[in-house]
Amino acid sequence: MAELQQNFTVTIHGGLHARPASELVGIAKSFHSKIEILRDGKVANAKSPVKILLLGVREGDSITVMIDGDDAADAMARVSTFFEAGDNENTPPAAEGGAAAKPTAPITIEAAKAATPTHGIGASEGAAEGVAYHFFQSPLPDPSSLPALEVKGNSKEQELARYRNALARSSDEINARAKDDDPTGAEIVAALSEIAGDEEWQEQVTAHIRAGACALKAVLISGEETARSVEALDDPYARARAEDIRAVMRIIAFTLMGKELPSLDRVPYGAIVVAEEITALDLSTADLSRIGGLLCQKGASTSHAAIVSRAHGIPAVFGFEVSAAKLQRVSYVALDGSSGEVVLDPSEEVIARYRASIDAERQIAKQRLAFKEVQPVTKDGREITIAANIGSLGEIKAAKENGAMGVGLFRTELLFMDRRELPTEDEQLAIYEVALRAFEGQDVIIRTLDIGGDKPLRGVEFPAEENPFLGWRGIRMCLDTPSIFKPQLRALLRAAPAGKLKVMLPMVSDIEEVRATKQLIDECIMELDAEGKPYARFDLGIMVETPAAVLAAELFAKEVAFFSIGTNDLTQYVMAADRMNPTVAKLYKTDNAAVLNAVSLVCLAAQSAGIWVGVCGEAAANPDLARKFIERGVTELSMSPASILRAKQVVCEL
Repeated sequence: MAELQQNFTVTIHGGLHARPASELVGIAKSFHSKIEILRDGKVANAKSPVKILLLGVREGDSITVMIDGDDAADAMARVSTFFEAGDNENTPPAAEGGAAAKPTAPITIEAAKAATPTHGIGASEGAAEGVAYHFFQSPLPDPSSLPALEVKGNSKEQELARYRNALARSSDEINARAKDDDPTGAEIVAALSEIAGDEEWQEQVTAHIRAGACALKAVLISGEETARSVEALDDPYARARAEDIRAVMRIIAFTLMGKELPSLDRVPYGAIVVAEEITALDLSTADLSRIGGLLCQKGASTSHAAIVSRAHGIPAVFGFEVSAAKLQRVSYVALDGSSGEVVLDPSEEVIARYRASIDAERQIAKQRLAFKEVQPVTKDGREITIAANIGSLGEIKAAKENGAMGVGLFRTELLFMDRRELPTEDEQLAIYEVALRAFEGQDVIIRTLDIGGDKPLRGVEFPAEENPFLGWRGIRMCLDTPSIFKPQLRALLRAAPAGKLKVMLPMVSDIEEVRATKQLIDECIMELDAEGKPYARFDLGIMVETPAAVLAAELFAKEVAFFSIGTNDLTQYVMAADRMNPTVAKLYKTDNAAVLNAVSLVCLAAQSAGIWVGVCGEAAANPDLARKFIERGVTELSMSPASILRAKQVVCEL
């Protein structure tokens, strides 16, 4: 048996709320070891999403992970990856473009005869006006009004069977609501499914039934107890997760009562949904393109309903403190999801003013959408490629909808990390071919495996390292483990005929690393020739993210077809400032003269050799930095799909 303990600072946006808690539970359940999280003297089982929520772990908190069991080392490596990665790539900002985006114009209401505007919490930007669609659900029974069972063995067993059957049906119903075309909603639904299946919550319900409560009473009591415990937490982001507990409790309770949950599948086009509270489960039944806006008495900007609203550009105001009776009488609503302003039953003049503001928003969105098919060219004639950073095939749709001109960074490590066994050559081939065919005629740049001491990989024994960011990672690890690297290179060669493939190597610091990779590629080609398998060569480039690569850029430029600057690590290494350490955050700035000078050196070396330079770090989406990169000679910017349309517009205005 092995007992391990490690401290972490939580960098996940919002802390361990339902979605990251669900992801952590999935990781914990894949191991036999006992895994616990300690925060401020409180301990939680990492295999229970509810217990994790009740810890109230916030962004920036320090926690301790304790693991005891035969596979403790593997478990700790995977948990370390989860916490050290944070969720910078998994929690996108509100959409900045695309069909669903609704940029906001300020609303000024001056009508003397207008209904008096009041305010709630602006949860999702944008203005909206429309008829009210009332969505007030019938209240659940008061647990105290429900009869207790006359305690007999068979009655308890019958109620336990009823509960288990309702739980299974409810879990199926929750999972059925995940939509393939809505990654944000599907991720939230998966988190709610984990809550429904929480073993400790099930034990709590079972205990109430064994104590004499009927199944419905047990579900309501335990659900409300858990929700109130979550609401008592200090952090508002964590408190908002009580919504998730009650949403799951309601669906189980309705199943036990033999009732169907009310649905939003018949909302009139453009209507404002008015409710006491809206949950992500409620929204999962709706055609979200039909909803004009949301107005709720309860809720917060950190709720899952707010996250879904922002992802789909639906203006929303939550926490609107008026009586349910008053809301139920409303026939028309105007609201501003930025300021939280709400006007109930507005006058014609107020409606006209809102419509003018909405028209202005649409004009902004239309102007930005006009850039979807545009090849951005600066005013002095420089053509710039705006591509997407992706980590899975599920992100391709958003990239294409936002006008991505190919893929500037496909992170292949995500294909390796969340599985018990390494992906086979054929499995990788299938994924790469899908990506290449999706961007027919456009470059797809796939980064080879970027795994190292800071991002462990199951099946690979990593040495203990004082500073894994300066250790065995990226191309260093790959060249030392050809049993992992060669199948990836073979899969890439075999995928190349499907499109315009380019491959880049991460964490390069020595020219011999490039030459050794070329030798391996040649070996793979000889093997494929002998096996009679089709393939094609690809352009090979490097990520420039170490000072060594910058200072030797002229040498590298003679060996590779392109450079792609990874600004995240380059900034960290040039400034000697850990990007995960808040105490040195003031030094971690890509716009520092030293970092920009490094970019200039790379561009000069590339220009002399006749190769191109891209930027695939987060800084590529920053309008001010994009201008500075382009001034220095960068011709490709790659970023998250949500930023692409804005970036195209910015380039055309330079």
